[in-house]
Amino acid sequence: MTIGGFRKFSLIDYPGKISAIVFMQGCNFRCAYCYNRELVHPHLFSEPIPENEVLSFLDDRKGLLDGVVVTGGEPLLQPDLEDFLREVKTMGYRVKLDTNGSRPDRLEGLINKGLVDYVAMDYKAPLDRYAGVTGVEVGRERIVRSIDVITGSGLPCEIRTTVFSGLWRRDLLDMMTELHSMNVETYFLQVFEPFEDCSDGLSPGYMDTGCLHENLAGRFTRYGIRNMIRIKG
Repeated sequence: MTIGGFRKFSLIDYPGKISAIVFMQGCNFRCAYCYNRELVHPHLFSEPIPENEVLSFLDDRKGLLDGVVVTGGEPLLQPDLEDFLREVKTMGYRVKLDTNGSRPDRLEGLINKGLVDYVAMDYKAPLDRYAGVTGVEVGRERIVRSIDVITGSGLPCEIRTTVFSGLWRRDLLDMMTELHSMNVETYFLQVFEPFEDCSDGLSPGYMDTGCLHENLAGRFTRYGIRNMIRIKG
């Protein structure tokens, strides 16, 4: 495992759980608005945190923490992720996995083996704009299949989109329509927050919250605009 960061305590990253967060190095997307660039671009990588240190901490905190969030970067790129999750599950923790949806087969395998309890997937753009937003060629069939794996798993889950200046009103409405057609019930928009050294003049995108909230309410059971309005669900 190539662990690029470790947060020992969080009340907000795993819904309803007190968790620790493990950040994996490496990502196959190059989203312009990414704020975890030190986990994405190899020239920014720091010395990895030894896996045994993370597992030792988690072992010591059994009974005090409820879950472990595994995020990145893109965790599903890690070849030994399954072994790591098995260790975490053996300790009795619940596992929340964050993914960009580009590795549906690996995602399905982990779910089928009972190694994941909650899935959060980033839906980056309307399907016909994925390459432009992610900075790489992405097979749309992989994204659709990941959604299908998630919605068919029966696990608690959420799909989410970062709203930044590269997405327009039409894009957001198209995404809601696409996700609704794929039987997604939980969808959150989250507002892009400019960070230090943010390039390309990026800023928060379309934020007519009344329009967005109305369209979310018409398509999803659980929804919200994070950092802007009270979340329903």
